[in-house]
Amino acid sequence: MQAAWDFLIGPFAEFAFMRRALWGALMLSLSACPVGVFLMLRRMSLTGDAMSHAILPGVAAGFLLFGLQVVPMTLGGLIAGAVVALGAGAVARLTVQNEDAALAAFYLVSLAAGVVMVSLRGSSIDLMQVLFGSVLALGPETLWMIALVLAVTLVVLALFWRALVAECLDPLFLRSVSRLGPAVHFVFLGLVVANLVAGFQALGTLLSVGLMILPAAAARFWARGVAGMAAVAVLVGAVSSGGGLLLSYHAGLPSGPAIILVAGAIHALSVIVAPRGVLATRLPRRAHRIA
Repeated sequence: MQAAWDFLIGPFAEFAFMRRALWGALMLSLSACPVGVFLMLRRMSLTGDAMSHAILPGVAAGFLLFGLQVVPMTLGGLIAGAVVALGAGAVARLTVQNEDAALAAFYLVSLAAGVVMVSLRGSSIDLMQVLFGSVLALGPETLWMIALVLAVTLVVLALFWRALVAECLDPLFLRSVSRLGPAVHFVFLGLVVANLVAGFQALGTLLSVGLMILPAAAARFWARGVAGMAAVAVLVGAVSSGGGLLLSYHAGLPSGPAIILVAGAIHALSVIVAPRGVLATRLPRRAHRIA
């Protein structure tokens, strides 16, 4: 019993930075994982990945002007993400180019520009911190920022839940019966950007989307309804956060990638053994055919 306590609870009980990292990761899970469910249902998972790269120039601009300060980098990321989302949407509506192609063009340029901007002033260590984050270095200011994004996300989801679900199922129907259709789309993109910006402090701009998409993808194999998938996704995100931090502590691995690796392992396990996974959906059919 003592050994289990020392392995599972000891690091969080002994070190304040581990507790701050756990609180930050748990709040990100509660905020980002339901948003990831809607991204997945909209078949926009790669859009989330693109947006995580798109915030990099704004983060880099905040870094160039103020150094590694939370508020300037956060505001810069929000502005950059909003510019890319609106720019890609405008190009898709005013030209023959599809929105996914326009977003891909914007995010590739944004990623390159952000890396160059960070490299102009910072060292390779600064670049790695911006790209991959440092969840073990979360301070009170960062935790308050994540908590603010969590509060905004929960309020927006509560207000627009039915509209978001309807847009996932049939966006044309929603636009035909309500004027909220276009507004809901941009509100949702705003939630995506806000959660990616909150996540970059802990997981970096390259990995912040992982805590948004992987738990949602795993939840798809365990639940059918949107609310059920959101609840399972939050649970998977929380387990991934705690497990990843413990893996990082005991094995000496980078904390952000460790969290994403644990989430990836849960997703792989879900693909195989979940009620809607391979074993449950494929093997009985084969047995029936053989009989």
